[in-house]
Amino acid sequence: MSNERNSLSIDKGALFMLLSSFFGALNGAVAKILSDSMDPIEVVFYRNLLGGLIVLYSLQRVKVSFSLSKIHLLFLRGLFGGTAMVLFFYTIATIPLGEAVVLNKTSPFFVTILAYYLMKEKVNLPTFIALILGFIGVVFIIKPFGIEISIDHIFGVLSGFFSAAAYATIKKIKDIYDARIIMLSFMTVGMLIPLGLFLFTPYVQFKIHTDPFIWALIGFMAIISTGSQWFLTKAYSLSKASIIGVVSYTNIPFALGFGIMLGDKFPDSFTFVGIVLIVVGGVLVSKK
Repeated sequence: MSNERNSLSIDKGALFMLLSSFFGALNGAVAKILSDSMDPIEVVFYRNLLGGLIVLYSLQRVKVSFSLSKIHLLFLRGLFGGTAMVLFFYTIATIPLGEAVVLNKTSPFFVTILAYYLMKEKVNLPTFIALILGFIGVVFIIKPFGIEISIDHIFGVLSGFFSAAAYATIKKIKDIYDARIIMLSFMTVGMLIPLGLFLFTPYVQFKIHTDPFIWALIGFMAIISTGSQWFLTKAYSLSKASIIGVVSYTNIPFALGFGIMLGDKFPDSFTFVGIVLIVVGGVLVSKK
């Protein structure tokens, strides 16, 4: 009976992760559509604004305690997560959706490296091989074989690095702060970064949008991205992290499919090999 219950729990966790992956890829597709009418950094601002309002409403309904003991780590989580989101949404707008998602999925490799340096976790041979595979996969996708290296692809890899830094921070504060407080921290910083870029740099432009379709898409994106986070949290609460980590890679075929539907070209042979190497390496890291 115990084994049956555990099996059912694993199935539910995998299902929640599958839903999270689907909604995450759909969120990327909506962001790519919006980037045709809006600056991608502006999309980040409105996504976090509406997402933050949803979380605040939830906190009003069910209040939680708040501690100042690790508030510096809460801020760092917001800074890392907000930076990762800005870079990720930028790459979604500038390179094929599938490639942007794959480069962001390098985060497990960076988590392993950060865990080695910051938490003194050992790296065994299979994990080391996984890191090498992931690095080679990134090279195949970026294709730095000519004189120029695409800055957009580098930003994609950096989004994976900052995501990893955010995950490492969450590990330190997950038992101190409610998940909604943690989400609110990066949504708040995720609004401040675009505002800062708009006010103090010439690279970001905010416009007044009157098209109701645009606002409908922004609202839809806020809902599905919040839903994706909720399904992700449920998945990790029901199943082993190794299983969920493997299932999380299903967002790559989802993203590739949405990207092709939106006009992206099918990945060339170099990109396809890079995707396979990153997935294989990521699965090896996740199983560890």
